[in-house]
Amino acid sequence: MQCDVGLIGLAVMGENLALNMESRGFSVCVYNRTAERVQHFLAGRAHGKRFVGATTLQHFVDSLSTPRRIVMLVKAGKAVDELIEQLAPLLSPGDILIDGGNSLYTDTARRVQSVEAKGLLYVGSGVSGGEEGALKGPSLMPGGSAAAWPHIQPIFQAICARTPAGEPCCDWMGDGGAGHFVKMIHNGIEYGDMQLICEVYDVLKRGLGLSNPAMAEIFAEWNRGELDSYLIEITRDILAYVDGDGTETIDVILDKAGQKGTGKWTVVSALEEGSPLTLIAESVFARCLSAAKDERLAAAATLGGETRAYDGNRDALITGLRDALYAAKIISYAQGYQLMRSAGQSLGWSLNFGGIALTWRGGCIIRSAFLGDIKNAFDRDPNLVNLLLDPFFRDAVVSRQGALRQVVATAVSLGIPVPCLSAAMAYWDGYRSARLPANLLQAQRDYFGAHTYERVDRPGGEVFHTNWTGRGGDTTSQTYSH
Repeated sequence: MQCDVGLIGLAVMGENLALNMESRGFSVCVYNRTAERVQHFLAGRAHGKRFVGATTLQHFVDSLSTPRRIVMLVKAGKAVDELIEQLAPLLSPGDILIDGGNSLYTDTARRVQSVEAKGLLYVGSGVSGGEEGALKGPSLMPGGSAAAWPHIQPIFQAICARTPAGEPCCDWMGDGGAGHFVKMIHNGIEYGDMQLICEVYDVLKRGLGLSNPAMAEIFAEWNRGELDSYLIEITRDILAYVDGDGTETIDVILDKAGQKGTGKWTVVSALEEGSPLTLIAESVFARCLSAAKDERLAAAATLGGETRAYDGNRDALITGLRDALYAAKIISYAQGYQLMRSAGQSLGWSLNFGGIALTWRGGCIIRSAFLGDIKNAFDRDPNLVNLLLDPFFRDAVVSRQGALRQVVATAVSLGIPVPCLSAAMAYWDGYRSARLPANLLQAQRDYFGAHTYERVDRPGGEVFHTNWTGRGGDTTSQTYSH
């Protein structure tokens, strides 16, 4: 049997994605470096279905109809390059390699060029939604060789999630590494969303002393309103979960967070673009701080780790936490979209920002009703510079900034760290400031390094230097950098 599509890598995501494709009417050839895994899959979850199990890469390639569409789900990095080198000599011009892992977008851009030079096509596709999404419908973010899209679109848009209106949560992102770049931004926003929820949980637990069932009820209520989202939903479920022996599981989980690197990549990209991604950066550093568990235990013993209980209006604080969370979420997405806009301009991508929001509307980890509002914002103004300038989001934050300020101030007074909520507040105040103290910073740079500065009373582009000490001279740094 000549299969419609091939898949390499039968770990959890690979198995589920293969089953998803088969359930949508496509025959699938599967291959795994460990042959026993293929046999186990065919005898188990794939039994009786339209699968072919390949024993070698040559057998795998020979089992596919042309142009061959090959999905690779292997560990990002060296393993992807090695697999490409093994496959390329076996393929024919026009065959398509698809990397569905979490590859760094610059690696994908490099691979697009090298694979196209061999006469093949290459796609780097973000896949979000975890194992359940892979099985039932993920959010898909493909990019790379544009000529590949007509050949993979029928499969991708058949297996992806759907919005409540039935639209596919999958579209072409752009050339080069655009697909994996958008997925990287998705993961960065995911880091921010998760840390914001954790900070609110911390205030509810340590500040108000609420029980897990009480907090579960609060998140359940919030999930019925503007915060309706997958992450709020699972937070509700986690807080309500009880082990078989009656233990509330959340209380016995070690407070030491892990990460796979995509959040870090997002922050590095923001630094390279000079785009302020402060909230997501704080979420990455919060995980780093949590990982220093032994150090924190020692510091708590030496520096004191007690927090003060809140003695104000408890219901008002709970309402304020909801509003602060929503406002901070808007600010986080505004920063993420700013980075996408900046990188799109730098790399020559025509990113469809409303379409990206639609792609994230279902299937992925950050799926939420809120993304429909982002789609609407870019429908109103496709050239929108910042989400905070859209009337809907502007009014939403303006009406909640008081709650955000109060929550941050309260948490600080209680000794509860809220780095992402604080970063949201600082960005909001900075972005809406007509004048910031960078004039002093430029003076300092000019003082010690003759880096020059511009003046508010002269045309833009003219640069000046002051001999601040009288001991300097007229020589300045060769280039002025904004």
